[in-house]
Amino acid sequence: MSDFPDGTLRKIDLGRLAPVLIVGALLVAYVNSLAAPFILDDLRSIVRNVHIRHLWPLGNTIQDTSRPVVHLSLALNYALDGYNVAGYHAFNLAVHMLAALTLFGIARRTLDAHYGASARWLAVIIALVWALHPLQTQSVTYVIQRAESLMGLFYLLTLYCFIRGTHSEPWYVAALVCCALGMACKPIMVTAPLIVLLYDRTFVAKSVMEALRQRCWFYLGLAATWVLLAWLLAIGPREWQGSAGPGQVSFSTWEYLRTQPGVILHYLRLMLYPSPLCLDYAWPMARTASEIAHQALVITAMLAATAWAWMHKPWLGFLGAWFFLILAPSSSAIPLADLAFEHRVYLSLAAVAALFVIGGYELCRRVALPVKLGVAALVVLGLGCVTIHRNLDYRSELSIWSDTVAKRPNNWRAQSDLGVALERDGRTTEAMVHYEEAIRLKPDYAIAHSNLGVALAKQGQIEEAVAQFDEALRLEPASANALYNLGLAFAKRGQSVRATSCYRRALLVDPYFALAWNALAKR
Repeated sequence: MSDFPDGTLRKIDLGRLAPVLIVGALLVAYVNSLAAPFILDDLRSIVRNVHIRHLWPLGNTIQDTSRPVVHLSLALNYALDGYNVAGYHAFNLAVHMLAALTLFGIARRTLDAHYGASARWLAVIIALVWALHPLQTQSVTYVIQRAESLMGLFYLLTLYCFIRGTHSEPWYVAALVCCALGMACKPIMVTAPLIVLLYDRTFVAKSVMEALRQRCWFYLGLAATWVLLAWLLAIGPREWQGSAGPGQVSFSTWEYLRTQPGVILHYLRLMLYPSPLCLDYAWPMARTASEIAHQALVITAMLAATAWAWMHKPWLGFLGAWFFLILAPSSSAIPLADLAFEHRVYLSLAAVAALFVIGGYELCRRVALPVKLGVAALVVLGLGCVTIHRNLDYRSELSIWSDTVAKRPNNWRAQSDLGVALERDGRTTEAMVHYEEAIRLKPDYAIAHSNLGVALAKQGQIEEAVAQFDEALRLEPASANALYNLGLAFAKRGQSVRATSCYRRALLVDPYFALAWNALAKR
């Protein structure tokens, strides 16, 4: 049913206006993020990643990774302008824009049959609410999280191409290509074939069996992309387990699973009220029955509601399945290095945005269209303003880590990284306070011991510095950084032989450690 009487907004060509609205809004919201520095995993995956420094031969560029498409995009950025952060941010923003446009296309084509001309405006609002939501800043402004947004783009393109394929079969080939590319971005893409099948059952075919029977070869092709993903995970490192820095997964399957209901509810709260946002939660494990029971009960009720909706209101069930299936690889029983990160809801947020917009429209059917659009504009404007403000937190390492420590003072990693930012700002004494706090919170955090050692050495306290480096190496014997810093401390004490030994050991751990090579060359 259409809300557009003759002589009103019906005459506006949304085919041309929608891209302008979406791209323009995102430019305004993210233009202040283009100078944000590399942070956290950016340093390991970009600044110290020697593989991205050459585009050719291609095999060298994408080796030692299970995410070759992401590595190739980083290599392209490096080839164009080295480590100029603006180029990396521009790429991330372009990916997010394309994803928003694709979501618009999916929503418009899905809603057309029921809402007529109103479907285009509903689709624009869904895309804007999703794209401008402040929760998306981590996937867009934090450079290395392009893995999430790139995967999200190919996920959406897979579904969009399938929808087009129901009218023109060559689009099915494009869907298969996009699905394969998504698998080469991030393992979360594993659920894409299931979502396509559920969409087919909900909006196209009459049953799952009919969908499989009508498009048998297409679904076999989608299933084949799982083989590609399995192969990539087998030959490459498990980057999906190493979120937010080195260190191994420290949670059992049960510990991870029992904590995730609380994490998911936190994500949902942020979707409805996006504050406070935090770069790095260091989310605590749920240990007591009171921490687990009521949260698990709420999630179980939501899953039951999704199952009921699938039987009685399939479109509503599809939105619930979209939310839970996309979150499942990172928020269920597969333990990752960190219990919570905001970028993990990049795609799941689309279901909530669609439910919010469509639900609001249905509740206000008798309200005049200009009033509806005015309310929608206020919501979109509010989300955009919060996104602009959130991006200000990323303007420097000092600002983002100060913000993180203010929100999560018990986060040892944030305390240590704030110390590094302060030290780079020449505030070594203040930095030492945060290193010591990080060690108090987590005595076995080797990086904080090494960082404290560097600060002590700058203060001329060489013996104390050596003690910290020794402790860091006891905790993490394969730390090239700690070995290099210990070598510098020995050099200051005039122990050149021991210094040289440390540099050589550091290079055995990391043959590409330029600082160690440089120090060794000076011996």
